[in-house]
Amino acid sequence: MLKTLASQIKEFKLPTLLTPLCMIGEVICEMIIPILMGRLVDRGIYGENMGYIVRTGGLMIVVALFALFFGISSGVCGSKASAGFARNLRKAMHDNIQTYSFANIDKFSTSSLVTRLTTDVTNIQNAFMMLLRMAIRAPFTMVIAMVMSFTLSARLATIYLGAVFVLAFFLILIMRTATKYFKQVFEKYDELNESVQENVSAIRVVKSYVREDYEINKFQTAAANIYLMFVKAEKNVALNGPVMQTVVYLCILLISWFGAHMIIGGTLTTGAMMSLLTYCMNILMSLMMLSMIFVMLTMSQASARRISEVINEKSSLTNPENPVMEVPDGSIRFDHVSFAYNADAKEPVIKDVTLEIRSGERIGIIGGTGSAKSSLVNLISRLYDVTDGALYVGGHDVRDYDMEVLRDEVSVVLQKNVLFSGSIYDNLRWGDKNATDEECREACRLACADEFIERMPEGYNTQIEQGGTNVSGGQRQRLCIARALLKKPKIIIFDDSTSAVDTATDARIRRALQDAIPETTKIIIAQRIASVQECDRIIVMEDGRVDGFGPHDELVKTNAIYREVYESQTGMSGDADFDEMN
Repeated sequence: MLKTLASQIKEFKLPTLLTPLCMIGEVICEMIIPILMGRLVDRGIYGENMGYIVRTGGLMIVVALFALFFGISSGVCGSKASAGFARNLRKAMHDNIQTYSFANIDKFSTSSLVTRLTTDVTNIQNAFMMLLRMAIRAPFTMVIAMVMSFTLSARLATIYLGAVFVLAFFLILIMRTATKYFKQVFEKYDELNESVQENVSAIRVVKSYVREDYEINKFQTAAANIYLMFVKAEKNVALNGPVMQTVVYLCILLISWFGAHMIIGGTLTTGAMMSLLTYCMNILMSLMMLSMIFVMLTMSQASARRISEVINEKSSLTNPENPVMEVPDGSIRFDHVSFAYNADAKEPVIKDVTLEIRSGERIGIIGGTGSAKSSLVNLISRLYDVTDGALYVGGHDVRDYDMEVLRDEVSVVLQKNVLFSGSIYDNLRWGDKNATDEECREACRLACADEFIERMPEGYNTQIEQGGTNVSGGQRQRLCIARALLKKPKIIIFDDSTSAVDTATDARIRRALQDAIPETTKIIIAQRIASVQECDRIIVMEDGRVDGFGPHDELVKTNAIYREVYESQTGMSGDADFDEMN
């Protein structure tokens, strides 16, 4: 874990090194001042030596200025190092997330990743700053002050030493109790972020169903859980203050009592007494700093672990050593393919599927919810790897391809259509960043999106809000189809991607695609028989298996499931759904 985090310091190694060095310089200067003060009192004031007072006072000013310089330098370097470290951590996590397969993404919730990129990194940034400055300053100050105290009076310095052991004992006791609560609190942050994310992204649904009170209560519960967890932790940490103050005041009383007797006895000077009291405060303040450092490090341990998990997570999908860099055609062959999302699953989602699709064919896939239609097509672009068997595209096993090359040739219009903030042109060019305006408009014409785009005041320069909330579901689907067409792929998959458009528009889109890209293999997942009956062949999925595979006319005669759905959708109950038949 530490090695993972340390590797992200990178170009900020110099300020990371300079921060503690400047901090040490500041401490040394601060430790010199009490000695000078003591000598000024003993030799200057009591000795009535004005020249010595002026010289020593001037020297103290110079030392104080050096301390100020070192302090400012350590602050500047520390800020640069910690902010840069946090930036690198966020970049490392974000970059690695982009390499994740769908299986990796399934391990982390969106809200958890958001927490790790924000709250957890902030905690590490603060801890790193404290580690560079206070973690160097506190022990260094304590050691030097202790040495100087023993130099002045070993007898009185023993009081400090005893106080250090007492405070260390209580500090360890307090931190052990608080640690378990700090480890749990960030899991509660995930729940809070999840509540916020769902509420904000679905605010229109919340208002439509008048569920504001429910969402408010849900958020308050998540916030209250964090509050209670922090209160439990802080209750333990708060004990550190009273214990610290008690020991500090006790030390001052003991030093004043014994020191006064020693001054009267002539074994200690007044200046030395003043220096000892200053060192007393330095030592005990250093202990207080150390307690704060332990609190911060305890809090940051959970954050460090969570960040390291994201950075060290390896994609379950990797390129072969010598990948195939070209997809010859759009042919697809499933050879006894089985697939499970989880290696420990009792049974696979896809079970022993064997079928062959020729390049340029129109293939329909139909089946009830949970019949593994989407899971089947996700294997084609290698979003997941098959568990058993083999899947071939263009005559090569998909695991032999460079993944970027394969996915460039397999365009997928997902069931859940996503648009990004930016203009319509910006969204279309996700399919091809170099596409011309004319190519974008042609793709929209094929997807029947041009008709509503041209009615917009700014046309193709209309700004899309995040998530495409300012366009309807059908418009969003057609824009996503146009975006996929711009890739000019060898295989294009429509995962129920025309469910929000009317039947006439659906038919127009299918005819346009057949005329425009006849050599591209088209796979259409649908619930409506009308959307797939013109396909060359249709796959009927049932419980992860292929129950039937053939042309529409043949399936009507030979496949009971398909025939029953067809009759229900073309009969009196023409709006019947596939799932109602299962």
